Parts: sequence; C-alpha cells; structure tokens
Amino acid sequence: MEITPGIRRLGEGLVNVYLLEEAGEITIVDAGAPGYWKSLPSELAAMGRSLDDVRALVLTHAHSDHIGFAERIRRERSVQVRVHADDAALARGEVKQVRDAGGPGYRGWSIRAIAGFAVFALSHGMTKVTPIAEVGTFLDGATLDVPGAPRVIHVPGHTAGSVAFHVPARDTVFVGDAFATRNVITGRRGPHFATAFNADNRRAIASFARLDGLAARYVLPGHGDAWSGGLEEALRAVRESVPAELRGSTTQS
Repeated sequence: MEITPGIRRLGEGLVNVYLLEEAGEITIVDAGAPGYWKSLPSELAAMGRSLDDVRALVLTHAHSDHIGFAERIRRERSVQVRVHADDAALARGEVKQVRDAGGPGYRGWSIRAIAGFAVFALSHGMTKVTPIAEVGTFLDGATLDVPGAPRVIHVPGHTAGSVAFHVPARDTVFVGDAFATRNVITGRRGPHFATAFNADNRRAIASFARLDGLAARYVLPGHGDAWSGGLEEALRAVRESVPAELRGSTTQS
C-alpha cells in the first residue's frame, strides 16, 4: 500500500513494515511478522524494485512484532540490520522484553481486538520469532547512511532503545510504538498513548518532548493507519489520551 510517493506499507495496519525508497534503493523500517517475508517481494515490485534493491533494515525498537523477518533478510540477503544500541541485546535475544509493572496495564481491553491480533499472530508466524544474530547500532541524533537518510530521535520508554526516524525529504516521521493509531488490545483508533507493552510509561510520556517542533505531515506508527494531519496534531491527541494517573510526574529521557 502506498502511503506517499516513495513510501509503502506492508500489512493491513495491525503490524506495520515500511519501505522507504531513494534513487532506486530501499530501506526497510521494521520487520513486522515473519510471515511478511512472503509478501515483501510483491510490495517491492509495486515500487518497481526487488529484494536486490534493499540496502538496509532499521528498527524503531526490538520487540518481537518488529523484528519478524529481520534475521532471515540478514542471513539470506546480507542486508545489515540496525537498531539503537540500548535495544541491541533485546534484538539478539539475550534479554527478555519487560513491561512496566506499575502502569495501568490492559485497561479497556476488547475481546474482539485481542482475538483479531491472536489470529494475525498465528497466521503470520509470530509464535516463533527468530532473534537477530548480528546487529549494527546507532545512537540519538545520527543521520543514517542508508536510502532516505533517516535521522534518529531517541524516544525511550516503550523500550530503552525506542526511536523515531525523521525523513524530511518525505515530510515523514516513523514513530514506532512511541504511540499508536490502532491499539491491538483495545481496538482504539487514532493517535493515542498505548500503555500495555511499555517498559516505562512515564519515560515514554517524557519522550514526547523530543518530538515537539519536528516538521512532518505524515506520521507512520508501528500499529495503525498512517496519520496525515501532521505530527503536532498527533502529539496533541496523544497527550490528551494519557491516563490521569500518569500525568504530571514523568522522568526525563
């Protein structure tokens, strides 16, 4: 699915993978579910490209629903996979995902939404996600030497190494799971703060300030449809959605 010229999305919006094109070469942003490997060639073909044109895979963070086919493309196609240094051990499977024990948890959950995500996970190979044997790393503020030249903005909280990627040439920011436009637990749509899988909710909220003032019309989350109303408006809605008990006492990122 085309989001804007030079950017396409794999999937129906529940778990997202993005293809970013520049001068005939491709950067993949996140690797979603393992089953997306089968649909990757056809999505590349819709851009007039193939697997031979993929130069890099960059991760917004290293949760299992974002590293999907990363090890396969690294091993079979020699595509380097890169992640923030603080998530490298998680990407390699050396540590486990953690969840904020003091957060609101699964409030507002929907049986329909959870069942839909379970069906997706089973049908897209998410019951067994292979860790990435080797990862390159980056740090906050880096402009990556990959197609599209995304600039790294560290937004810790969902994981320690969560990042957003700003691509000014495409008027776009990839926000990973800093916030969502579709909640896999509650079914909620539109920009909002999702608490269920964050490692540190208060740190995640504090990280919104790192996105303030960034110019981007298109906001592309890890879960949900693209938002074309601008980052400023998305952040306003996200801040309004923060549970009352989490407001006003955030740690600095």
